[in-house]
Amino acid sequence: MSNSPNDLTLLLQDWCRGDSTALDRLIPLVYSELRRLAHIYMTRERPGHVLQTSALINEAYLRLIDAHKIQWQNRTHFFAIAASLMRRVLVEFARARDSRKRQGEVHKVTFEESFMVSPENDPDLLAIDEALDALAQVDVRQAKVVELRFFGGLNEKETATALGVSRLTVIRDWKSARMWLGHQLKHRGKQ
Repeated sequence: MSNSPNDLTLLLQDWCRGDSTALDRLIPLVYSELRRLAHIYMTRERPGHVLQTSALINEAYLRLIDAHKIQWQNRTHFFAIAASLMRRVLVEFARARDSRKRQGEVHKVTFEESFMVSPENDPDLLAIDEALDALAQVDVRQAKVVELRFFGGLNEKETATALGVSRLTVIRDWKSARMWLGHQLKHRGKQ
């Protein structure tokens, strides 16, 4: 079977209908893209993070197996869910780390700064996650755009396809959400 979007969609639908072999055939076809998504996540993490790219993929894979009841729409939908699961894994690890740490200096960054990858940059994933959850209370679609673009590494066109909106809508939502999140992160703890 090829790696075409139609073939992946058929495998996803077969898996959803209970064909356990479909998942076994699906994973080799999507592994490189899952690895790319995991790598994007891990480059935004602090150096020496407990999780490595392959461990993040494995954690997401275990959660995907439990997601067999999802009515998969297509390839983009699958990767959007995978990106969301990877975000959840990293947030859970960050929460566990922070609960153990309790004391020490917290390095705050702005939403814009968290886009840059450098050894000195240790984005506060929990702050971004909390701000994104708050944005979802205001505008669910904008929050999804950020999740897919920032966390999922999807481009404008892929995000538009996943959400069933135009590319221009994604561009507007992305710009608005970045401003809103930047303001939230800047004023975090000052309220």
